[in-house]
Amino acid sequence: MSAPLLQVSDLRISYGSGSHRREVVHGVSFEVHPGEVVAVVGESGSGKSTTAHAVVGLLPASGAVDGGSVRLEGEELVGLPERAWRSVRGARIGLVPQDPTLSLNPVKRVGEQVAEALVVHGLARGAAARAQAVELLTAAGLPDAGVRARQYPAELSGGMRQRVLIAVGLAAGPRLLVADEPTSALDVTVQRQVLDHLEHLRRESGTAVLFITHDLAVAADRASRVVVMSQGRVVETGSARQVLTAPRHPYTASLVASAPSLSSARVTALPRAAASAVPAPAAPAAPVGRAAAGAGEPLVQVRSLVKEFALPGRGRTQRAVDGVSFSIGRGETLGLVGESGSGKTTTARLVLGLERPTSGQVLVEGRDTAGLRGRAWRELRRRMQLVYQNPYASLDPRVAVGETVAEPLRAFGVGDRASRRRRAAELLEKVQLPADVLERRPAELSGGQRQRVAIARALALDPELVVCDEPVSALDVSVQARILELLVQLQADQGLSYLFISHDLAVVRQISDRVGVMRHGELVELAPTAEVFTRPRHPYTVELLEAIPGRRALEEVP
Repeated sequence: MSAPLLQVSDLRISYGSGSHRREVVHGVSFEVHPGEVVAVVGESGSGKSTTAHAVVGLLPASGAVDGGSVRLEGEELVGLPERAWRSVRGARIGLVPQDPTLSLNPVKRVGEQVAEALVVHGLARGAAARAQAVELLTAAGLPDAGVRARQYPAELSGGMRQRVLIAVGLAAGPRLLVADEPTSALDVTVQRQVLDHLEHLRRESGTAVLFITHDLAVAADRASRVVVMSQGRVVETGSARQVLTAPRHPYTASLVASAPSLSSARVTALPRAAASAVPAPAAPAAPVGRAAAGAGEPLVQVRSLVKEFALPGRGRTQRAVDGVSFSIGRGETLGLVGESGSGKTTTARLVLGLERPTSGQVLVEGRDTAGLRGRAWRELRRRMQLVYQNPYASLDPRVAVGETVAEPLRAFGVGDRASRRRRAAELLEKVQLPADVLERRPAELSGGQRQRVAIARALALDPELVVCDEPVSALDVSVQARILELLVQLQADQGLSYLFISHDLAVVRQISDRVGVMRHGELVELAPTAEVFTRPRHPYTVELLEAIPGRRALEEVP
């Protein structure tokens, strides 16, 4: 094998100052060879991004390398002066950061931002730099690159902005590209397109890739070797096949078991005694408490639902929901899946009465909700609650958790202050949070804990239908698995019905009884979950299934 392009040896990194300094990366070692893709995998707080930032010399002011070595083509990078870093960063090591919304200048055209990388490294100037920028955007897979180069980041989709960052990262022809969660915020089909193109560029240029991700399925699909990190340490290194089929460390095994795209197992309700034990995902089984799903009159019926929004310009409209019909039975979970802009969230808002339909009906127990007003409407709203995608944004950062959970009770005049507090404590216990969380603020909780608070708040008024709008998309896979188990447990205990919104078919497969697939506002497929995954009828459903990460790696396993 050739000499390593990148060699990280016994790397130790700390944050803070003085006596408050804390080591967060503990003796990390790995290698990346020319043309190789190495994925560093781990959950939030594992130290993977901190390690990547040390490789490109971009640790924050409070961060420092306390020991170890980072060598690029044999040259030591630890302790390199900033002036010397300018000839390394971008020219020899490219970076594709995680969030293009934060990484791109919102007031500068994207073509200028790509050209700037060429100018900084003395590769081109003026008209030549602008022309090369268009070529780089084309190579990065951006359609109509000449037109897009004159646009601002806000005028591009998330996938397009990510391609701009790839063009910037590869502009100077680096030997190594560090890609830090480059597709974590993208729909699965867009994710696949971006990663496919990144792989194509790597093969053409021979650039090695250090791929940072929390998604083991994506890593297994795209990397030749996988480095698994936990709590600042490397716990396992191996080929993608070995890590998937024979993980040696319990933490790696838990990541494999928790990744929805690597398992077809249904999430099932746990026995009450084990509900707080954080077990491994259960094997496929008949869902507990769902036998009555679909029996009798549906709880919710949606008939020929249409929603149009006015656009700038006289008489112009956009049809966000186009003739959608479905039902949700008591105790049933209906998964609604589709990419951003497919209309699934607008459909959910119509079901909840947060938007009024242009035409069509939403019926609850056979009663048309469109004609309800006053007390009748408030009583209906009490029976339907919402869990948002981002719990940090949906929870007031200034208000203690206990008050947040009790707020629906106060809004509906239920009980007095003392009884509402007792009810909040009961709800937190129900979602498996300790009693002391009552006094904490959202910022003091982890992402998974905040999502549990949001679920507790949604349950305060004993609803019959809970709409979950991308409730686990921002969470690490093991936290995601725990939240899905909690939702199923609550359904088994209370007979809840769920409308579960997601862009991720792998997640929907684990929790749903039936799946509806939306595209451009239309419901293009609606069938039992097993049927959607084994006998999809619509070409778009097939496309979504093929885009699920981990499929390639699993297909290669004998």
